[in-house]
Amino acid sequence: MNKPERLRATDIAYSSIRQGLIAGRWPAGSHLRETELADEFGISRTPVREALRRLASEQMVEFEPHLGVRVPGWSEQDLAEIFALRVELESFAAGEAARHATPDHVEALRQLARDMEQAAFGGPQPDYVRITEANDRFHRLIVTASGNRRLMSLIGTLIELPLVIRTFARFDTKAMARSVQHHFDLADAIADRNADWAIAVMRAHIHAGRQVMLKKTAGDD
Repeated sequence: MNKPERLRATDIAYSSIRQGLIAGRWPAGSHLRETELADEFGISRTPVREALRRLASEQMVEFEPHLGVRVPGWSEQDLAEIFALRVELESFAAGEAARHATPDHVEALRQLARDMEQAAFGGPQPDYVRITEANDRFHRLIVTASGNRRLMSLIGTLIELPLVIRTFARFDTKAMARSVQHHFDLADAIADRNADWAIAVMRAHIHAGRQVMLKKTAGDD
């Protein structure tokens, strides 16, 4: 396999494994086997290994000595720490976005909120991969719209970590509807240049997600 072919194969493996992690295909503690994944994707083990290394750099999987690659789990304390940081950093980002966002930013936020609503309620079952991807882009766009170049380096990993624990797969219909509405409210607050409103909605949004995650984690024990 030449280099361009290997790069394409790595991208295929990365995308497929990442979507599987988001959708909850492998529960926490599962080991991902290079040989099995390579057979499934019809490629060699080398691009699978490179894809797993890329996912490990994003903290979506972790390497264990002599055991291979494992899907990480998160304790109640881990979740409490992650969400506590998100509340402070992302509410600040939302306030700054309300001050600095362009009309293009606002329209993109509204379109992503519509995409989430369609993915959540437009079919017989929620499409968790589409919901999570749209949510990820929405939150990252708020950071971009804030105009603060250092925020993404601080927030980036915190936004990515909930993908591993499959936040939206744990939401019931009521929690999902509330989350979608929060995204519309955030877009409206930012469009209105109302920083206090944007901050309040973001804090409520993250606190609501935190409560769902902590309740589900406690129920899993």
